[in-house]
Amino acid sequence: MLFREPETAALEALLFVAKDPLTPELLGEILELDPMKIEELLYELRARYAADACGLMLLEINGGYKLGTKPEVARYIEILYKQPAQALSNAALEVLSIIAYKQPVTRGEVDFIRGVQSDRALATLVEKGLVIEVGRKDGPGRPILYGTTEQFLLHFGLRSLEDMPNLEVEELRVSTLSS
Repeated sequence: MLFREPETAALEALLFVAKDPLTPELLGEILELDPMKIEELLYELRARYAADACGLMLLEINGGYKLGTKPEVARYIEILYKQPAQALSNAALEVLSIIAYKQPVTRGEVDFIRGVQSDRALATLVEKGLVIEVGRKDGPGRPILYGTTEQFLLHFGLRSLEDMPNLEVEELRVSTLSS
């Protein structure tokens, strides 16, 4: 038997076609199942995709779920789409790091932390969907506040912002290693 239950097949299909992560509550509503049953089915799918022979994995992003491909098969997907992954520049990574840890933050605040202008790097991050405008700061000129997106979490394989490394711990580890 391919699926233990028809609900598992329906759940898998929904996760496959979903553009954005789906919450267990929404999945339960669509499938007319109790959220606890949805959690059980998600657990079974996660276990199924954990096998080395499987190229898919169940991603959890901000409390929602969707199917994605394992990093090990990325090069084959790039060949299919003939779009090699474009790495972020060091400047873009710096800006993204500052936004991720300090959000919401203005471009001026990012520039102050970096000591250089960040216009181009910030524009690249917005274009790639890793950063978005999340509001306006009260004060002169009401500058735009930036924050990270679900695409950021997906790109870096994070469930939520809480999964990011603790800066104080990382700084301590780096200073210990360099001693």
